[in-house]
Amino acid sequence: MFRIFSSATLSLLFCLPTMAEEVTTAHQGLTLKANLEMADGKSLKDGVILMTHGTLAHGRMEIMSTLQDNMKARGYNSLSINLSYAADNRPFAMHECTLPQTHKHEDAVSEIATWTNWLKSKGVGKITVLGHSRGGNQIAWYAMEKPDAAVKAAILIAPGSWSESEMSADYKKRFGLELAPVLDNARKLIKAGKGKEKISKANVVYCKDTQATAETLVAYHGYDSRLATFSLLKKMSMPVLVIAGSADDTTPGVAEKAKPHVDGKRVQLVSIDGADHFFRDLYAEEAADAISTFLKGQNF
Repeated sequence: MFRIFSSATLSLLFCLPTMAEEVTTAHQGLTLKANLEMADGKSLKDGVILMTHGTLAHGRMEIMSTLQDNMKARGYNSLSINLSYAADNRPFAMHECTLPQTHKHEDAVSEIATWTNWLKSKGVGKITVLGHSRGGNQIAWYAMEKPDAAVKAAILIAPGSWSESEMSADYKKRFGLELAPVLDNARKLIKAGKGKEKISKANVVYCKDTQATAETLVAYHGYDSRLATFSLLKKMSMPVLVIAGSADDTTPGVAEKAKPHVDGKRVQLVSIDGADHFFRDLYAEEAADAISTFLKGQNF
């Protein structure tokens, strides 16, 4: 059976706002993209949660999409950004190891700043930055180094955090190689002005025998104190929520590492019993409830 709509009704249907929208912005010669989700009855002036995904992932991966859906159901707008990894208009897909790896861990910091400015240009007056896994470190790094009055709070979900010894042990476990000689060679290339030249058969992040620059190798595997996420908490000026999963074996020990920095006021910790690194199913609801409770406490 066909329904016949009046012209006025059809006009109203076609004018209804889209609740999800792919948006883009320019950044250092690249086009960045993100997914914007608007909660029912809310405008950008009500604020936005700016979300950053984990290592070599993307802004529409399961945990990010689920977070956006859950926060939308709780009345929050969100923008899930897609880190470029030095690729123009990168699709919402896992970054391929077959591609040359010319990006750096800290590239995310300037990209988060670009998206913050984009939101402000759209009239957003209050922003919460949220990061999952490596994205948790990147938003903490951003919040510490590029404080912005519009950024009212930060949320770190299963954040990555690295010590020098952990980085060496992880490289040996993943690639069967000692990290020190790899870094020594990369640093020599950088010193010789060859930091951007591609090295064949390189091993970087999750990628074995790929092409990568010396700058990429050092950025992801050379120790920098700003990679020690929990030590950044005291240097961040805004309220912070850390969310840990008790069954997380990707970034294990988040709750234990965060506790010495938690005061229950500016820095809070929620540990979700049974949740793994990706907070699937009902654990995603628990994480969303924790975020909502935290944000309401910040009048967000």
